[in-house]
Amino acid sequence: MAAQAEIEDPLYNLRLSIKDESVPILSKSADPTPADTVTDLAAATHISFNVNDAHRTFSLTSPTRFAPDNKPIDLRSCYFAWLKKDVSVTDYFAAVQALNEDLPSGAGGSVQNLTFAQKIELIAWLNGETESSDSIAAIDSAALSAAVGDAAAIAGGKGVPMDKDMKRTGAGKMVDARLLQIYDGERKMGDHNSVLRGTKNVDFSSCRKIAATFLRNRPNPSAPAPLPSSTLVANLQKAPRKRLEPIILLSPSASSLLRMGNIKQFLDDGVFTPTDAAATSTNMVRVQRVMPSISTSPITFILVDSTTSFKPTYWSRVVAIFTTGQTWQFKTYKYSNPAELFSHYPGVYVGWSNEEPPESVLSLGRGVLPVKVDKWTGTEKGRWRDREVVERIWGRIEEGMRRGGWTKDGPGLAGQQPGR
Repeated sequence: MAAQAEIEDPLYNLRLSIKDESVPILSKSADPTPADTVTDLAAATHISFNVNDAHRTFSLTSPTRFAPDNKPIDLRSCYFAWLKKDVSVTDYFAAVQALNEDLPSGAGGSVQNLTFAQKIELIAWLNGETESSDSIAAIDSAALSAAVGDAAAIAGGKGVPMDKDMKRTGAGKMVDARLLQIYDGERKMGDHNSVLRGTKNVDFSSCRKIAATFLRNRPNPSAPAPLPSSTLVANLQKAPRKRLEPIILLSPSASSLLRMGNIKQFLDDGVFTPTDAAATSTNMVRVQRVMPSISTSPITFILVDSTTSFKPTYWSRVVAIFTTGQTWQFKTYKYSNPAELFSHYPGVYVGWSNEEPPESVLSLGRGVLPVKVDKWTGTEKGRWRDREVVERIWGRIEEGMRRGGWTKDGPGLAGQQPGR
């Protein structure tokens, strides 16, 4: 049975609730009622644990026994670290920042950002992987010391030790002599911090000169002074910006000359070949193209013929829409009205060279570029005009992206490419 000091310890109660898979209750009162409970950690001031048929409430600002570098961490920071145990270092750092922004308008205070090593050490103890930690102080309790001594004596086969077997330490505490003997035989295990740092601080400034060689830093008298180490760490912790890939929508119509089965060969190689719509199994194709006015490196384009899985933010990435002039294609689009749609996005119609575009395409206006390819003769030979058509299409797409403020990382502030 746990000693009374353990029962009254907030960190121990958090560990018990995790072991029993009992979700703690957040509240805005030390004596909570159902009306006081909240789900937002930023609004809570207390946390209640229901373990071993007992209900205990603690303030979230209570200091805990988890004290890396001899600085106790409050209960809110420990609980939040457990909630974010499965997220990456970058996501955890961002979550701490977001919570600290919400706390002033909620319960007040702040949470501490634990280092990777500190977080791993705390979580290992909370979920029971380890029974002790150099950063978690033992509970200072005579009852707990006696219980530990009893357990050691019983394990040694000599029963519970009597008072005569107890010795007084320099701090005035009573410790079992057999327990001290056991401690003397233990080998001190270093943690992550002690192994790296040793018994004194080590100056690693000489390593910066070596690192400068690998980071391609070149001496430049006119260059600004190097960043302070704190600024450098902050920059390294920033999440890299995800490069957004532009999207091209194809017509889902069976009468369209370009479908998912032949669009890649057409845009990549500049050769048109017919495709069997029934034999097309893929619903997404990627092609790469260098846009000299936007980026010197190839840009990856995503081609789809359906907006079923579209999120609202995807429309800022659409750079072209292939159409056959059938208006039912636009019913699920951001703009179902063709005139409005092609004032925001460039349109492309591909037809046969010996046929005029249908009236339904001409009525769409100047926002749609009509192009023509030669009739299929059963062979790819002699289709040199296809390359010219492809270059016109890419030129129209690049022009729209440039006007929309596209860069190598994604769309500009406007988020939409004009169609004319």
